[in-house]
Amino acid sequence: MNLSFRPRVPVRAKISALGTWTPPRLLTNADLEKMVETSDEWITSRVGIRERHIVEPGMATSHMAVEAAKLCLAERGIDPTDVEVIIVGTVTPDMLFPATACLVQDKLGAKGAWGFDLSAACSGFVYALQMGCKLVESGAHKKVLVVGADTMSSIIDYTDRATCVLFGDGAGAVLIEPAAEGEYGMIDFHHEIDGSGACALYMPGGGSLHPSTHDTVDKKMHFVHQDGQAVYKFAVRKMVEATTTVLEKNGVTGADLGCFIAHQANKRIITGTSERLGLPEEKVIINIDRFGNTTCGTIPLAMETARQEGKLKKGDLVLIASVGAGFTVGAALLRWEC
Repeated sequence: MNLSFRPRVPVRAKISALGTWTPPRLLTNADLEKMVETSDEWITSRVGIRERHIVEPGMATSHMAVEAAKLCLAERGIDPTDVEVIIVGTVTPDMLFPATACLVQDKLGAKGAWGFDLSAACSGFVYALQMGCKLVESGAHKKVLVVGADTMSSIIDYTDRATCVLFGDGAGAVLIEPAAEGEYGMIDFHHEIDGSGACALYMPGGGSLHPSTHDTVDKKMHFVHQDGQAVYKFAVRKMVEATTTVLEKNGVTGADLGCFIAHQANKRIITGTSERLGLPEEKVIINIDRFGNTTCGTIPLAMETARQEGKLKKGDLVLIASVGAGFTVGAALLRWEC
């Protein structure tokens, strides 16, 4: 492993704290069996999900984001007023505008902070993480709060068995700060998009192309639409390509990694990628069985699972990766420094 050739930056950026939150209400496979024509065996064998967390009526993305942010800042032992920037990765904002970051800033009491939302579907947290790191690396800011949160239950058609079994609600937040002397923090990343696959996974209604009307509601255009096979094939290929690219560019192999934290969309995609990277099962973090696909929330939720299982410790080399609607692709290599 050789990390010395990476171009030096004035300041290195690291994750200094982590907080996650999911609503207590559970939607199990047994519950879904009563709602659509499906079965626990079908769901677990194809995607690996047993249950997912769902918000109560009236709860939105900003509410979950704030709860995760509070836990993150408490872990670091700082006040919300110390936060300089808030970046919220989400595809389920409370509303089209203002940005959910504005609502989080107000509810959190982060007076003086600025921020914005980032929409990259399931890659939203990975992209937002990189944005936060670059703001710190540039020297412009010292404390950036990066949140990944989605209320997927708000855009799911629970009569569509192809999508309703997949998604859950949840949020995670990390604090990005300058790394101390001798710490690496964020090392490198590889991102890409492929808009030719936009219609394989999308929500067609509600934007400027198809504004909300009685007709768009009747046609269920405000729910997630997915071509499962197209998404699966793209995700399998690109997850391997992106992770291999970032590892090879930095002279790293699977044997050097402490753990691999992938977007939790499908257990088969995660295990297939880890096998191609030569990773043993104990280094691969999987919690999709307990949370489902929470879109922008999956990576931080999996980070917390890794910590709880003793698989994510200070100094560990960590690979994270995601593929999402758009299509969006992201992978990053970092040292865990908290």
